Amino acid sequence: MMRQYAVIGLGKFGASVACTLAKLGHQVLAVDIDEDKVQQVADGVTHAVQADATDEDILRAIGIRNFDVVIVTIGHDVLSSILTCLILKDMGVTYVVGKAHDELHGKLLEKIGVEQVVYPERDMGARLAATLTSSNILEVIELSPDYDVVEITASSELIGRTLRELNLRAKLGVNVVAIRSTDNKVKVSPGPDDLIRKGDVLLALGTTESLGKLGKLG
Repeated sequence: MMRQYAVIGLGKFGASVACTLAKLGHQVLAVDIDEDKVQQVADGVTHAVQADATDEDILRAIGIRNFDVVIVTIGHDVLSSILTCLILKDMGVTYVVGKAHDELHGKLLEKIGVEQVVYPERDMGARLAATLTSSNILEVIELSPDYDVVEITASSELIGRTLRELNLRAKLGVNVVAIRSTDNKVKVSPGPDDLIRKGDVLLALGTTESLGKLGKLG
């Protein structure tokens, strides 16, 4: 289903979010006070507008209330971030996502009614740490602020055992959703009696913390 998104704040994170949503087939309005940043994403989104998001009249003029989700990715200018989110909630925007620079910023966003708070710097830091400290983790894909999918090479602790024996769901809270063997054959939704062999790559779903524990096995 195609949805309408507005992204306010076109730093690296905001620009990436806006262009990715557009590539996924959604209508995207990108907004920033900096004309250069607007121009940089203009070709990758549905509409790009140079505007001051702390001006309620301007937000009304661009029809911000009509969007399904408004994502405020003004991170370091905490005052502008909070003012923008306050205006959006007062205007009746259904779902606001706010990027927080730190825990205090996040708590303030939650108190003014923002539906979802994201901490990209903190979360990417956790993901990078998990990848660097677990040599068998090949790639981390963020599904949500709390859940990831990782590609992980089977460690010695896993090799020669079935998924039933390993019982990763009960022990770690990790679900193995696919296994790729050394001949590049992929088994989706493997069963409990599927055996992990040397060289297998697992596609595993779980929280950042649980997947970090999986990466440390073996």
